[in-house]
Amino acid sequence: MTSDFFAQVRQCLSASNVDDKLSLTHQLATKVRQNKRYIQQALGNFGEALSSQSNGVPAQPELVSAVQVPKRGFGTQEGRAIMVHAIAHIEFNAINLALDAVQRFEGMPEAYYVDWLRVADEEAYHFELIRAHLRFLGADYGDYLAHQGLWDMAEKTAHDVLERMALVPRVLEARGLDVTPGIQEKLRQAGDKHAATILDIIFADEVGHVEVGTRWFHYLCKQEGKKPDETFFALVKKHFPKGIYGPYNVDARQEAGFSANEIEILLQGKRKKVT
Repeated sequence: MTSDFFAQVRQCLSASNVDDKLSLTHQLATKVRQNKRYIQQALGNFGEALSSQSNGVPAQPELVSAVQVPKRGFGTQEGRAIMVHAIAHIEFNAINLALDAVQRFEGMPEAYYVDWLRVADEEAYHFELIRAHLRFLGADYGDYLAHQGLWDMAEKTAHDVLERMALVPRVLEARGLDVTPGIQEKLRQAGDKHAATILDIIFADEVGHVEVGTRWFHYLCKQEGKKPDETFFALVKKHFPKGIYGPYNVDARQEAGFSANEIEILLQGKRKKVT
């Protein structure tokens, strides 16, 4: 691994071998934890960001449109494996999304880079937990079709860190807070209590990840003199013209930094500017 921080992040991001990506990400996160000045010393040497096409992905799973991904049932072991595989794919994409947030946007405070590298490290851990259970179910990551919806939004927001913070953590990842409890209940009913327990671990961390996005979104709105709630819903309207739909996990979203006003608008289904 190269000695330059941002080059190391890009090495993690571009790694297409799954185990290499996990190992490199954990190594870099450990190095930063052990040397609090490591990122600070690198801030003046940001370098050139990778293109949005340079996220390292393995040859498998085959990426198709969302409608081609098999249904995720719970009644059979294979059905649960397909569901767990879908979660593993989300976590794999989340590693890349966090790494990309580090390597793409120059000029942010040191704490921003610390936060998103930590998120990448935790997402790698989540992937490892999920993949271990997938193997227990008789499958492995790459065995089923998957789609690239999460990374599509990364490409659409590659030009603007404020838009990235608004739309990836606070829309796409926040959706995980909404749907995870229901998935856990179905897994328990199907007798897969272990998978449900793994999702408890992931859920607790994901609340923190959405909060990181919220915190940096608010920071950027303040820097640009924008109203957070109004800006958020304007971006939602721009990128999700059909809206974002419930049900919403209100408690988790509040813990992750959503304002009472934002939650009220979500619950009412409004897409108007906040007045």
